[in-house]
Amino acid sequence: MDKFSSVKGIAAPMINKSGNQLSLMMNIDTDMIIPKQFLKTIKRSGLGKNLFDEMRYDSNGNEIDTFILNKEPFRDAKILIAGKNFGCGSSREHAPWSILDFGIKVIIAPSFADIFFNNSFKNGILPIKMDEDIINSIIDESMQGEHLEINLVDQEIILKNRKINFDVDSVNKDCLIKGLDDIGSTLEKSSYIDEFEIENANKRPWNIPR
Repeated sequence: MDKFSSVKGIAAPMINKSGNQLSLMMNIDTDMIIPKQFLKTIKRSGLGKNLFDEMRYDSNGNEIDTFILNKEPFRDAKILIAGKNFGCGSSREHAPWSILDFGIKVIIAPSFADIFFNNSFKNGILPIKMDEDIINSIIDESMQGEHLEINLVDQEIILKNRKINFDVDSVNKDCLIKGLDDIGSTLEKSSYIDEFEIENANKRPWNIPR
């Protein structure tokens, strides 16, 4: 997993439009993120082209030009902004895989489904929970094509004329900065594991595999 300290780039807001009113898309589930027909692979690469497939392409495979990620400059987005309960639905890990493969490293939303939230950290994506009013103020700038910088070390979203602080669990933050997934995090403690095994073998020699 790549180390994560900061990301700077375009932020793509997932929005609905009703007349002149814009609102964040809520309840974006994992089937919307990566439809079930693309779950046959166990590779983490190559899924980015199918991210939000049914919203990005028509039945003939042509891009739908009204979808945000098919517009300039948002097709190169590194940050995604969405509504409440992002990542709900099934627990498919292909969802964060497809987001990361597209090039998105940060997702900002008022709330996330728990499994998707945890899977994001384990795959090198930073999910940021933030008040909806603050998110709406960020959207105003992102729609103008302004770059956002997400500084994980200082826990700041840096905009053109201001900074916004965000919260992140210290363990998840440390793993992202060091580029550690679950296996890497366990191996980081290998010396303690070795000490335990030696001590356990001395105390319980009858448990030693032969």
